[in-house]
Amino acid sequence: MTVAPEAPLLEATGLVAGYLPGVDILNGCDLRLGLGEIVGIIGPNGAGKSTLIKALFGLLPIRKGRVAFRGEDITGLAAHELVGRGVSYVPQRNNVFPRLTVQEHLLMGVYLKPADHKARAASVLSLFPHLGDRLNQRAGLLSGGERQMVAMARALMMEPAVLLLDEPSAGLSPANQDEVFVRIDEINRAGVSVVMVEQNARRCLQVCHRGYVLDQGANAYTGTGRSLLNDPRVVQLYLGTLAKA
Repeated sequence: MTVAPEAPLLEATGLVAGYLPGVDILNGCDLRLGLGEIVGIIGPNGAGKSTLIKALFGLLPIRKGRVAFRGEDITGLAAHELVGRGVSYVPQRNNVFPRLTVQEHLLMGVYLKPADHKARAASVLSLFPHLGDRLNQRAGLLSGGERQMVAMARALMMEPAVLLLDEPSAGLSPANQDEVFVRIDEINRAGVSVVMVEQNARRCLQVCHRGYVLDQGANAYTGTGRSLLNDPRVVQLYLGTLAKA
């Protein structure tokens, strides 16, 4: 008997999208995220990585193609609707409110289900124990690595099935970058599937189950993280300039 492959949790097919009328950044991108996976997206600057993740989260109109979550078409749904369905997103820049405390960020993260705040905060802080000592501190006074943790913690407050991360290690020190990747792995082990856009290509491929290399808004290479790390074409064309050893 042939066993049918498990249906993807999140799937994008043939996405075409851009910021300006008539100018496409994505040119037929495909992406598949399975249950329990970390999927990494790498590629040169301007390849469409952040555009892809914004399109997945409803922040950019999709001109062609389809996005499905648990088999249901979610193409064109607004971001807050996706959060309610189980998809959360952490942007690369300006992802915390400097004047709000860590506690207030957690409250904001569960605004659709405020009654769940206490239980969700306890669960999320178990993944970010350091933040438990910072609950009354304003986010603007935290280090860059701590702010990234706050942004991820807030996104997890709605107990998402999928977490979309746009350049989570950007602008951080090497030590803080390592901490971010450790937390991403722990989030995944806690049952959250992750799509991660990263410029730190080598580190991304080391932690992801599968990866996509984008170039000029289209899929250039796809494979397991390990296979892409060891693919001479990927190493020559992308890892040599993208990797941060």
